[in-house]
Amino acid sequence: MSTSITTPPRPKRALPPLMALTDAAAERLRALYAKGEQDKLLRIGVSTKGCSGMSYDLTWVDGAGPGDETVTDKEVTVLVDRKATLFLIGTTMDYEVKGLSSGFTFTNPNEKGRCGCGESFHV
Repeated sequence: MSTSITTPPRPKRALPPLMALTDAAAERLRALYAKGEQDKLLRIGVSTKGCSGMSYDLTWVDGAGPGDETVTDKEVTVLVDRKATLFLIGTTMDYEVKGLSSGFTFTNPNEKGRCGCGESFHV
């Protein structure tokens, strides 16, 4: 008599959201979408550049392309270049105003380090 033991499949672990927006980022994007960038969407990608190898690439586009993932958070939509998704999973986009400068910043759990000037990163 033979007995077989079957192991139940492991439950799948939920993936973190591709990207999230802070309240400040959502508010700034709403303002940009309502004024100068009407009828456009922000596409977020990753390009090869800088001393650490990669940097965030933000461009305005007329609409989603075949290589874009759509992310909607806080009722604001941004696009993520599909080639960048593995580098951006779990990233939070913020908008900061510091002294005389302002801009979007990213808190990316996949980053392993940044260059000294903070313009590029590596995973």
